[in-house]
Amino acid sequence: MKILVTVKEVATVEDEFEIEGTEITDQYLGADLNEWDDYAIEEAVQLQEDGIADEVVTVTIGSEECEQTIRQALAKGADRAVRVWDDSLEGVDLLDVNAKTEILSAVIEEEDPDLVLTGVQAGDDSFAATGVSVAENLGFQWGAVVNHLEHDFDDGVASVRRELEGGVEELTDIELPAVLTIQTGINEPRYASLRGIRQAQRKELDVKALADIGVDESTIESELTLTDMYEPESESDATVWEGSADETAAELGELLRDKGVAQ
Repeated sequence: MKILVTVKEVATVEDEFEIEGTEITDQYLGADLNEWDDYAIEEAVQLQEDGIADEVVTVTIGSEECEQTIRQALAKGADRAVRVWDDSLEGVDLLDVNAKTEILSAVIEEEDPDLVLTGVQAGDDSFAATGVSVAENLGFQWGAVVNHLEHDFDDGVASVRRELEGGVEELTDIELPAVLTIQTGINEPRYASLRGIRQAQRKELDVKALADIGVDESTIESELTLTDMYEPESESDATVWEGSADETAAELGELLRDKGVAQ
């Protein structure tokens, strides 16, 4: 079995930051591997360790600057990586789901995996739609928000447990090839070992332009425009009293009476 995992470098933001126009000032930004993708990587590597998968390949859409971040997946056990980038992607503020779908679908068709794992969402844009959109585009079966995957694929079927609304969980069988979007908590992602980090530098990372995978530049023309960015105002009606329990008990009792909680 061949597994392909989509990965993404996302921006991290300090607790205190400033916004200029529609961007957070660079000095307050860092970068890391998307949290949900980390769980997807771990699940794929565990399947390989259990002898179920023969190869784990990762794919990302990003510039050369993200290579060190996405090599974390190689350091954790993935065999090789594909990075898609093109001059036409420079300056694109918001790559929408349709564009990501076309690019990732082209790579998947070329790689021909049996199973595709994606994170449920990305920590930056939080669309939470790319995995399912890719499955629909390719005609693959899919399972969204998967929080348990049986490591037993009898007759090319994946048995999964997935989260639904209201805390309900669904047990279902999904025929391969399939796309599963992986939820946090499905496993415990490992830390990359020093040996794994050294090996990752020698593992194959293939860079492809849009033309290399048969995707036209017009695909990235988005109908979405980022018009504003602001820090939401937070409101709190919490009341804090200072002093001992004896000193504040009367004040608490009065507040509860005012709120109609106590008589």
